[in-house]
Amino acid sequence: MRNVFLTGATGTIGSALVPRLLRDESTSLSLLVRVRDEGELRVKLRDMLAYWRYQPGDSSAARIRVVRGDISLPDFGLGTGDLATLAVETTHIIHCAASVKLNMSMDQARASTVVPTRTVLELGRRCAQAGTLRKIDLVSTVGVWGRTPGNMPERRLPEVSEFHNTYEAAKSEAERVIWAEGDGLPITVHRPSMVVGESGSGRVIHFQIFYHLCEFLSGERTFGIMPDLGVMRLDTIPVDWVADAICWSSMHPEMAGRIFHLCSGPAGAMSLHRLQDKVREAWQSHGRRLPALRRVDRRVLQGLVAVARLFVATKARRALRGLPAVLAYLSESQGFSNTETAQAFAGAGLPVPLVESYLDPVLGYYLAARGAAPSL
Repeated sequence: MRNVFLTGATGTIGSALVPRLLRDESTSLSLLVRVRDEGELRVKLRDMLAYWRYQPGDSSAARIRVVRGDISLPDFGLGTGDLATLAVETTHIIHCAASVKLNMSMDQARASTVVPTRTVLELGRRCAQAGTLRKIDLVSTVGVWGRTPGNMPERRLPEVSEFHNTYEAAKSEAERVIWAEGDGLPITVHRPSMVVGESGSGRVIHFQIFYHLCEFLSGERTFGIMPDLGVMRLDTIPVDWVADAICWSSMHPEMAGRIFHLCSGPAGAMSLHRLQDKVREAWQSHGRRLPALRRVDRRVLQGLVAVARLFVATKARRALRGLPAVLAYLSESQGFSNTETAQAFAGAGLPVPLVESYLDPVLGYYLAARGAAPSL
């Protein structure tokens, strides 16, 4: 039997992991879920089972146990009894829960990233002492490369110290905690790039920064005003491949100590010009009327966004709020090396997918979910 303790089951990666882990009939899951009370727990579990397309009485769903807790609290806010039970039952830990908000204070970012990392390591030590632990897989981000130019190597990064936001900084700090405090534990660290919907259907539980970037690139929200995209490239990866890669890693203790870059890599990342063409083509095919593009200096656009937020409706103001963070990412010339990772997963029958093979369904799913009408 394999008993997996999973954090982040309601997030983008975690929600894709659950049905994949449960394909193995010998696997059971303990899902850490943050809810106020049992009533909210029942509603959330009902919604998640529906997302996973489990019918009432499904044998897979019967192998799910929900643990009420909070990643930002010491010991996940669990009592000694729950912790003792987890320690003697858990064989595998997969930690992918974290807040991906880019405007948190550093204390908030640490609470959602560094604190749970330490708790996972402590749980791992308890499981190891109980003789049950086989593997720990921790999800980080390529964002730990921060504002560093060039291609990110597949190794520890103690030298990186400048970041776009507190989320990246806290994730980097969490990685340092892993290497400093995780000695002796069978840990693999995964650094995904910008995660998008499933490669075949585009399906995803949350529309995160990639989709905000696509709205921006369409020109609809900026009245066609657009910075010069130059030779910038965007590294994306579909969530089903990320989940498959983590599941495979979880089953292979010999992968302990590895750092995997779950990304397209410098050669596979799509140019922003090409992505913009694809976005505008998709938007127009769904009846969205787009303005002609007018290129301006990026700093001018940042100023225009700040002014525009003073005069637009509330819904549009919320949409524009996220653009400064997007523009900050567009100011760096970066890539994320994945040669060793690609070799490892190709050998496992999981070659890195080409962006052109999944971009159309990813954009199509988003537009179908949002409706053909403009989102402002």
